[in-house]
Amino acid sequence: MVRDLLAAVRAELTKITTLRAVWLLTGVVVGLHVLIQVQNVGADTEAVSRITADGMIERFPGVVRPAHEALVEYLAASSFQMCLFLPCVAAVIAGQEFRAGQLGTSLLAVPRRGLLMGAKTLATGGFLLSASLVIAAISTMFTYVTTRDWDPGLVTSAAAWTAQAKFLAYAVLSGLVTFAVTVIARGTLAGVLVTVALTALTMSQALAASAPALDALVPLSAGRNLILVPGDGLRLSAGPGHAVAVLVAWPLLTVVAAAITFGRRDAR
Repeated sequence: MVRDLLAAVRAELTKITTLRAVWLLTGVVVGLHVLIQVQNVGADTEAVSRITADGMIERFPGVVRPAHEALVEYLAASSFQMCLFLPCVAAVIAGQEFRAGQLGTSLLAVPRRGLLMGAKTLATGGFLLSASLVIAAISTMFTYVTTRDWDPGLVTSAAAWTAQAKFLAYAVLSGLVTFAVTVIARGTLAGVLVTVALTALTMSQALAASAPALDALVPLSAGRNLILVPGDGLRLSAGPGHAVAVLVAWPLLTVVAAAITFGRRDAR
């Protein structure tokens, strides 16, 4: 069983890495991340140069915080902002099976649908993790450039590793939600639209203002609750423990629903 699963995962990873659209979109996301980091280098370097003797930094006007804590959060937040786009990669990966009868071909190779769905989920998660590691490495490199004269060890500190680990967990788990929704809907566009709708709920702050408890159940809000630190100008709807539970529940429930749907539909 394990051998069959590993073989199926390898086959799915091969399919993913041969999809031109996946590489194109991933390249766009990584390129956008680099562009944003380049634009922020000047402001970040200036803010670090003005860190006070008691270790306080003012990265944004009127917001003064302990420098080490703030810079670690900025490091994770710079990676986290790419999670607005990474789910689109998952949607493309899932949607390719439903074009030109490719699902039927996959089922000929792996007739057991539960095994095939499990392999697809693991392969997609693996690819998302790889892309997220690249994004985290870019964030780390730019943060090192801006902080090396003040604290060159900041990017390798335990707090920085923890913050980036939180980003990686969110990136993979939220991407798997989009993957599962795309499988259920049998279309890339549907997966993207659902993801955009969930993102809009957080970005609009509509739920956060009127129903914080409901806002805390939205994946992007849970990501904010996990990665960011509440403070002046930033109010979170729940704590990190609640965020972890939400982020695990979403992919678990949607992937199970996708597996059930996947097993009951015809191979088209």
